[in-house]
Amino acid sequence: MRLALFDFDGTLSTRDSLMPFLRHTCGTLRFLGGLVWMAPVLGAYAAGWMPNDRAKARVLGHFLGGRTLAQVQQAGAVFARTALPGLLRASTVARLREHQARGDCCVLVSASLDVYLEPWAAAQGFDAVLCSCLVTTAEGRVTGALAGANCFGPEKARRITDWLAGRHPDHITAYGDSRGDDEMLAMADTPVRL
Repeated sequence: MRLALFDFDGTLSTRDSLMPFLRHTCGTLRFLGGLVWMAPVLGAYAAGWMPNDRAKARVLGHFLGGRTLAQVQQAGAVFARTALPGLLRASTVARLREHQARGDCCVLVSASLDVYLEPWAAAQGFDAVLCSCLVTTAEGRVTGALAGANCFGPEKARRITDWLAGRHPDHITAYGDSRGDDEMLAMADTPVRL
């Protein structure tokens, strides 16, 4: 088996997808008001004073907390179908198609959310998706917390290693664009940094 690992934000897409998803889900006015409210958190993250997983949970809790998982999944499916195509990087999507045409196993590995990446990846023919997932209450309401660690940096490598259990690829190619992809790229025979 030949394996191709793809990051999403900045690699398969031209930019971050989380903020556009939150805007899509909440509406522009609520999203903009939320950005003002979350400015201290976003500023602390940008300055390096707050780790990305903690900042992300606070932002997700603010924008999605209290909604049912079904509502967020429905918004994610619509976002995947209508908005994600406009964010894609054509050159990396072409690389994905080349791997698929050769019969390589293609896995999406991203810190972005399953609620929109899973439907998008299924439509694109990925073999697996390793990404961040939302925690819900017993009543099925989103809390903002992530199930397990944010799929970023060392967590990407851990999830890939877990997924590989019993699989022995002959060759691994990995595509990434940021420091959050370093550990994944280090696992590859052919690392491609965009």
